[in-house]
Amino acid sequence: MKITIEVDCTPEEARSFMGLPDVSGANSVYVDTITKAMQGVSNPDQLQQYAQALAPMGQVGLKLFQSFVEGGMKAAQGGSGGSKSSE
Repeated sequence: MKITIEVDCTPEEARSFMGLPDVSGANSVYVDTITKAMQGVSNPDQLQQYAQALAPMGQVGLKLFQSFVEGGMKAAQGGSGGSKSSE
């Protein structure tokens, strides 16, 4: 038997229901800071330096986020890690 439940709610309602804090104020400050820092960026290297300086936990945070995304992609592919097993 398979049961499917569909919940129609806004992101704010979902955060409240799950007991997560409202971080919209902190997010707006973070986005404003990045926007101001990116004004005048003339090349990709300069943009990367800004991103590393402004990212939470610096380079460690970027690496952690990258590994999180890669793990999610592997899980979405069936946990095979991109390699096909013999059928």
